Amino acid sequence: MPLRCGAGSVGRGRAARRAPRTGAAGAAGRSGAALPAASSRLSLLPCRVSFMNNQKPQKPTLSGQRFKTRKRDEKERFDPTQFQDCIIQGLTETGTDLEAVAKFLDASGAKLDYRRYAETLFDILVAGGMLAPGGTLADDMTRTNVCVFAAQEDLETMQAFAQVFNKLIRRYKYLEKGFEDEVKKLLLFLKGFTESERNKLAMLTGILLANGTLNASILNSLYNENLVKEGVSAAFAVKLFKSWINEKDINAVAVSLRKVNMDNRLMELFPANKQSVEHFSKYFTEAGLKELSEYVRNQQSIGARKELQKELQEQMSRGDPFKDIILYVKEEMKKNNISEQTVVAIIWSSVMSTVEWNKKEELVAEQAIKHLKQYSPLLAAFTTQGQSELTLLLKIQEYCYDNIHFMKAFQKIVVLFYKAEVLSEEPILKWYKDAHLAKGKSVFLEQMKKFVEWLKNAEEGKQQLSSYGELVHFGNLMQ
Repeated sequence: MPLRCGAGSVGRGRAARRAPRTGAAGAAGRSGAALPAASSRLSLLPCRVSFMNNQKPQKPTLSGQRFKTRKRDEKERFDPTQFQDCIIQGLTETGTDLEAVAKFLDASGAKLDYRRYAETLFDILVAGGMLAPGGTLADDMTRTNVCVFAAQEDLETMQAFAQVFNKLIRRYKYLEKGFEDEVKKLLLFLKGFTESERNKLAMLTGILLANGTLNASILNSLYNENLVKEGVSAAFAVKLFKSWINEKDINAVAVSLRKVNMDNRLMELFPANKQSVEHFSKYFTEAGLKELSEYVRNQQSIGARKELQKELQEQMSRGDPFKDIILYVKEEMKKNNISEQTVVAIIWSSVMSTVEWNKKEELVAEQAIKHLKQYSPLLAAFTTQGQSELTLLLKIQEYCYDNIHFMKAFQKIVVLFYKAEVLSEEPILKWYKDAHLAKGKSVFLEQMKKFVEWLKNAEEGKQQLSSYGELVHFGNLMQ
């Protein structure tokens, strides 16, 4: 039986307002009749209980925030096998037409993730499928014959494949780094390939080096100890340099090697006990690469000359006796096959670099004569040939022109060396006639005019030099 909320003091409250007034109670309420107090209190409690029971129980919730991942941010599973299947299917459809292959690769870059699967892509194009560590193809993997290793072993075919790589990398520039890494890896895998496959890879690499698709730094992989020890590196280098020089020339090859500081490392293609100019020259000359042999010989000579000049300067700064210096230089000449003309130029440069010259033109000539007189015996030991004397004359001319304070000292230096028997008549006359440089030509020829006339007219030669030398010393000759 439902409870009714009565009137009175409680009826005037909230409960009284909510409950409808009906029947006798309503009439009583309207008439002002008061209900008993106990009845009023009893009616309040059920109303409150009924209100609370009508509330729905709240469900438990987890604390924190929930982030919704966008579809574009969800990473796809790395699946090179599926990528390989797509590429091989396309290559199978194109066949051996490399123009069609290039077009297929160009179009596929818009659909397939070349950036992510660059290694797999280049493995397929070179070897026909994904390579396992060591350079082998897994037996259970699908493969294609549209690849470098399955092509004919000739330069023309490799040039056509080089065009495929060129077009692909020009179209997708981000593949450059991945391709260089791939070639470095392939060079380390050379032992895992057949001789024919190595030859094809060598020819292709040489062509790509020539046209700039690859950087010469990839050749560092050939210095791998195992490849060098078994002779794989040297044999591979023969094919590589042949195709490289065929595309360009030895000068272009030299520039590329110099840029990556590899111009002095080619002998490292051989084991340590065979790293000599003679062995390198013999090996590559017999393989038909005489120009490369000559280049390496020249580079070795340049290195030896730098070392010689450095040691000479140290010996001079220590004040070592000339006889010891001369003995050392002659040993180095013999050891490194350095000519006397080269040596006299090195000695001149070393002698002139050991002094801090006076900045005043009127004083530097006297300082130079005093300094060079001291080193005349050393220079005389390496001017035993007319060509060596002429080389020294040209070096003196060049130095005096490049250092303006020495412009007026040229003739005095030449006379000093003539008197000290470093220079002789014939080379001086030849220099004056037609062997001089263009640098400061008019100034130096004018300075030498009277001395040359004296040389031509002198009948007693060096016996008259003493009086002539005095004239030069006091500066009266050129007045």
